[in-house]
Amino acid sequence: MAKFISRLRGFSAKFNNAESAEPGPIASNDQSQPKKRRKKVPKSPGKRLKSNVKQLSTQAVARVERSRLAPILRPFRGPKPLHQNRLFWLGLGLTSGICALGIGWWSLESTLPDTGSIFTFVRDGTLTIKAADGTILQQSGPATREKLTIRQFPKNTVEAFIAAEDRRFYKHKGVDYQGIVRAALSNVVSGDLVQGGSTITQQVARIVFLNQERSITRKLKEAMLARELERQMPKEQILERYLNLVYLGSGAYGVADAAWVYFSKPVDKLTLPETAMIAGLPPAPSVYSPLVNPDSAVKRRNVVLQRMFDTGYISKAEMETAIAAPLQLKPSTPKRLVIEAPYFTSYIQQELPKYVSPEALELGGLTVETTLNRQWQKTAEKAIKDAVELDGSAEGFSQAALVSLDPRNGEVKALVGGNGYGKSQFNRATQAQRQPGSTFKTLVYTSAIAAGFSPTDGYLDAQYTVDGYKPQNYGKTYRGWVSMRDALTYSVNVVAVKVLIDVGFDPVVKMAKDMGIRSKLMPTYSLALGASEVNLLELTSAYGTLAAQGNAVTPHGITRILNRQGQVLYSADFKPKRVVDKGTASILTWMLEGVVQSGTGRPAQVGRPVAGKTGTSEEARDLWFIGYIPQVVTGVWLGNDNNDPTWGTSGTAAHTWREFMTKVVQGMPVQKFPELPSFEGRKGSIKAKPVTPKRELSGSTAPETGAANSESSGGGYDSGSSYDSGGGYDSGGGYDSGGYEDSAPSEPAPEPAAEEAPPSDYAPVEEAPVEEAPIEEAPAEEAPVEEAPAEPEPPADSEPAPPAF
Repeated sequence: MAKFISRLRGFSAKFNNAESAEPGPIASNDQSQPKKRRKKVPKSPGKRLKSNVKQLSTQAVARVERSRLAPILRPFRGPKPLHQNRLFWLGLGLTSGICALGIGWWSLESTLPDTGSIFTFVRDGTLTIKAADGTILQQSGPATREKLTIRQFPKNTVEAFIAAEDRRFYKHKGVDYQGIVRAALSNVVSGDLVQGGSTITQQVARIVFLNQERSITRKLKEAMLARELERQMPKEQILERYLNLVYLGSGAYGVADAAWVYFSKPVDKLTLPETAMIAGLPPAPSVYSPLVNPDSAVKRRNVVLQRMFDTGYISKAEMETAIAAPLQLKPSTPKRLVIEAPYFTSYIQQELPKYVSPEALELGGLTVETTLNRQWQKTAEKAIKDAVELDGSAEGFSQAALVSLDPRNGEVKALVGGNGYGKSQFNRATQAQRQPGSTFKTLVYTSAIAAGFSPTDGYLDAQYTVDGYKPQNYGKTYRGWVSMRDALTYSVNVVAVKVLIDVGFDPVVKMAKDMGIRSKLMPTYSLALGASEVNLLELTSAYGTLAAQGNAVTPHGITRILNRQGQVLYSADFKPKRVVDKGTASILTWMLEGVVQSGTGRPAQVGRPVAGKTGTSEEARDLWFIGYIPQVVTGVWLGNDNNDPTWGTSGTAAHTWREFMTKVVQGMPVQKFPELPSFEGRKGSIKAKPVTPKRELSGSTAPETGAANSESSGGGYDSGSSYDSGGGYDSGGGYDSGGYEDSAPSEPAPEPAAEEAPPSDYAPVEEAPVEEAPIEEAPAEEAPVEEAPAEPEPPADSEPAPPAF
């Protein structure tokens, strides 16, 4: 700089002297011409700029020499001017370099991530699903399945990693400058990369905050973060994070996962040679993997053992014994790839997009807390497995599904979508649309009772044809006059259709939707017999509405979703909504109790009050039982994926239900259903909209023989016969329990369980405030009549009508 200023000053002086000189005479041979002065040519803009720069530089140098800096700079001048002094330029260069380094360091520091996130770190793309007790059910992505505290790691495990990766770990402050020099010399001498210069703290910083990019910028950031971590965390905490996060090959993240992957044992069961082999993996997990390169793995293991001896962690005899030990592997699948309750977790992943954005799902790092009761889930999986393997071959079904809910809050406690997730991931509990058969009759009768009908109202069970549709009972047998309650108890098809006609399509469809059915329902006569397809989860939820005394709650399996920082992205808040009045719900529960006590659901008895309903679709393609106690509602389905007929009965589904519920209710207090309200003077809470058929034919109660049918104008009426409170029919004709499936004596029910306190994992649920839906009271006058569509066309597979059980 000084030399440049000096040159500018000299050039400026010459330029100024030339400008001040007078122009000389013009030489000419013509003496007669008079002397003329040369015209002054104006300067161009470029020349004027050059002149001004020279003048300014000259003035700047002069001012510096006259300033207070002159005494300071005088020692550097020597015999030469300041700008020609090399020491001056050397000092200026060093100062500029230090300033540049400081600015660069500051700019890097300003872009560093917050080191506080180390405590909540999870890798990108990970998803963790937990059961209600906090147990991990599934982890997807590069996640550490089993994390340990520093106290849970054996002493030789900690020492092996320190000897292999950072022998001065307890002496440096995040960056080991001696280690860097030593590693560089070792690599130069060996001609290969035998040692790394990064400390354990630097590796933690790289894992948590940076990437694997090889650049000076990344190394500088790594060093800065390591020093910051050392200021914020004790050594033991840094070491704990490292041992839980370091990648050790073959899909194993962390030492505990690696112990399982390579040796199928926990960390505290590892031998010294096994520990040394795992400790040698971090520099190059794929190169030193014993599953891929066993020879390289053994050599690397021996290097680690030598370093442990050099550091004083083991004796020479221990080292020699360990080196001589053969490599004995016992590989296992990484724990993070082992899924508990796979059908339930698949259901949870189907639900996630409803509650978090696609961007959050793609970024990952989410933790999903669920409602699953692990003990119930295991019981459910065993019940489904036993049903398929013990009864399936004999009755012609190859698959099954089970759903269990808490009807008070809608929480899914157990969900099994099939037998054998490895063979088929199709979730039959949530994805399969199947005909519910007679289980749908419950929703028809709920609509009727809500419309003001009485369970003692009588209907003629006889051959019946309505607008070309001819429902048939199981075995084509008919019972004469029966009450609505008995018709439900023994699953009489003809009466269910007549009740549907009297109530109307719209009220039944709306009631089903309000109670939890989300699938499309077809307004045809066969709707009463379950011709419209539904899935097991929604049908079980609909029965849960009755169990909760008319309060509907959305079934759900997710309680909370948290991001990697532990912030709550979603929290479940499903409030009960009254969709059925309490009186109707109590009456339906009483009617469904009769199904289990003396009807088709007798195999479901568990020694306490149970309400439920069996169901079978045409040709026994679907076998159902949905039942509940006040605290739990459970649904079971049996059948074939290809819709092939079975030769089983819905009693098998009821038996499977019992196998599950018998274990679930152990230790659960016995609760009684609400008291039955009086039938006298009841008014409906909804309006019936009866269908007006174009043509109805009623015939004999005898088995069909092709005799002509007589025409009837009404679907249902009160016969005037007397009933007692138990639903007994006193018409003189009567009926017996023969001719119905599952009428054979069932296994004796166990004695009622004694009142006990609930177990530790069972907590009574406090009832949430119920959102009361306004219930419109039906007027006394006759409701408008809905005309049936001409020639309704029920689905082809609904004729002949589904057999009743």
